[in-house]
Amino acid sequence: MATDAKIWRESGFVDSDPWVIETDEVKAGEGQKVLLPLDALIARAEESNDVGLGVVLYPADDVTKLEPYLSRLEIVAVTFPAFSDGRAFSQASLLRDRLAYRNELRAVGDVLIDQVPLMLRVGIDTVSVTNATAIRRLSEGRLPGISEHYQPAVKAAEAGQGYSWRRRALTAEQA
Repeated sequence: MATDAKIWRESGFVDSDPWVIETDEVKAGEGQKVLLPLDALIARAEESNDVGLGVVLYPADDVTKLEPYLSRLEIVAVTFPAFSDGRAFSQASLLRDRLAYRNELRAVGDVLIDQVPLMLRVGIDTVSVTNATAIRRLSEGRLPGISEHYQPAVKAAEAGQGYSWRRRALTAEQA
């Protein structure tokens, strides 16, 4: 995560976020917490009883390896290395739907404004944004979107629960 990243949630930008993905250039400072890679998180969890941990998942990581540690996690960050790489959508969906993870789920990496509504639908609730256009549009409250969806998701369609295609078909028959 770049140091100039802004953390956004549906209520707006977060003023102070303690989570850092360490790199050779970026190290956690005082009052900050490290998002550990999957193997490092598992090693730390096996060696201690620590809670309030954070993990960053990369596209090739097996999400199911987190299952024994989910109750100890405060945050899971899924990585979007490129706009065209959507594996983090699948990871987020698995965490929410199959593994019932309920704490913070964050998108990091190459996050563009067009992806944000889809991220929200699969259960991602915070987004680390570095793209200037995305930052501007999010600060203006301008999210792109589609009002009707053909598949169920973690976040319900505006028209309500259930399968949107069934609602659409019923509406077409009634017309």
